[in-house]
Amino acid sequence: MRSEAAQHADFKSLLRYAQCWEDADVLVEGLDVQPGQVCLSIASSGENSLSLLTRSPSRVVAVDLNPAQLAALELRVAAFRVLEHGELLELIGSRPSGRRAALYARCRGGMSADARSYWDGRADAVDAGVGSAGKFERYFSIFRRFVLPLVHRRRKVEQLLVHRGLAERRAWYDAEWDTPAWRMLFRVFFSERVLGALGRDPSFFRYVEGSVADHLLGRVRHALAELDPSANPYATWILTGTHGDALPHALRAENFDTIRANLDRLEWHRGSIESLLDEGIIATLDRANLSDIFEYMSPENASALFQRLAESARPGARLAYWNMMVPRRASELLPSRYRWLEELSRRLFVEDKAFFYRDFVVDEVVPSV
Repeated sequence: MRSEAAQHADFKSLLRYAQCWEDADVLVEGLDVQPGQVCLSIASSGENSLSLLTRSPSRVVAVDLNPAQLAALELRVAAFRVLEHGELLELIGSRPSGRRAALYARCRGGMSADARSYWDGRADAVDAGVGSAGKFERYFSIFRRFVLPLVHRRRKVEQLLVHRGLAERRAWYDAEWDTPAWRMLFRVFFSERVLGALGRDPSFFRYVEGSVADHLLGRVRHALAELDPSANPYATWILTGTHGDALPHALRAENFDTIRANLDRLEWHRGSIESLLDEGIIATLDRANLSDIFEYMSPENASALFQRLAESARPGARLAYWNMMVPRRASELLPSRYRWLEELSRRLFVEDKAFFYRDFVVDEVVPSV
């Protein structure tokens, strides 16, 4: 079965995301993977699938329609195998480096021919740090280099990323950052039109209702004033082009050895979730990281996929996914098969450092009657 998204967007060669822009901290807590369980995971660039390995599942099956995304995952897997932690951060771009080509050369022997071919032809992307190589990251680079300086200089950005208490953060953000000029330029640059042209694929907004920019502006305030921006890897990268000390879950030193030890439990496949189920690649599952795939689906197609997943899931299995502008929830579309873990979902959404989304959902599969 072909996914709906594949009918409207190019998934053949373009690296859309060189990083995962979904908070693995809330994902890992929401899924609560137990040792020995089987996990399904949207591959994207790989970090969140790797994060699931920290909970010692027996198997993580990563899937993506786009071979470029799988090449990004493969490079990370090879890097975890042969590099030390600090070297991995250099290759990604989380730390400065003048030797990324040499680090990549050490990794390439552990990759498939297709993945090597992809990265061999992108030496400039490797030199710049592979975490900056995607369309979405280039979009943020344009914002950082050409738009942000029109309203906030580097010194103001540095001040924003200083650790403060909650009351002080709120006051500073309202007085120093949230200016009329900031709001005006933000609404223009993060409009659906500009975001579709430079960041995401325009087809990803097929089911969107309401203002994308206004939604994002409110979520940015939450991330930068209600939460601590000094500990936010997503905001830090967008504003500075690197992670600094605010590393995402998969790149933190305390998770490095566990991920490395469990790499043989991770596999990846090109295709749709439907194709994995049709071909029996994953027969039963306990946990699923579904990214924001339902954002691109009609209610009918979302319901059909939720049904397929329920048929393959053990009772008590959990699905976790994000909604940005399109509300989709398994417990609403298929209330006989899913239970929304409302308290957990709402709490984790408040803690979510990746501020693009309006909802984080954790659903539990209930036995069929």
